[in-house]
Amino acid sequence: MQLFNASHIEVKKDFTHDFQTNPHEAGWASECIFFIAVEKLSGNNPVLTAAVEISHDGVHWVKEGTVSDPITKKGLHFIRVKHFGNWLRLNCKIKGEQPVFRLNIQIALKG
Repeated sequence: MQLFNASHIEVKKDFTHDFQTNPHEAGWASECIFFIAVEKLSGNNPVLTAAVEISHDGVHWVKEGTVSDPITKKGLHFIRVKHFGNWLRLNCKIKGEQPVFRLNIQIALKG
């Protein structure tokens, strides 16, 4: 029987600049899906990209290599990742003129 855990990382927050999500300890899991729900967006040409980062200690981070497609509209988006260490987070970049993204970000782990 596999273990499963889903946790909210960011809840109904407005983001206007680059940010990193709160880190999540996931060493027991073998696979992960980050769900990025865009509830609202505004500004001129708003674009969000999210890159997976991994860590052995939750303090020092490296790029894992998986990056989302550019997110430019409301709705549910996701990123899948496997073969990670103990800690996961997203490093998000926001571009555009006066961009605002209202986001809910959830992590789903299975092991």
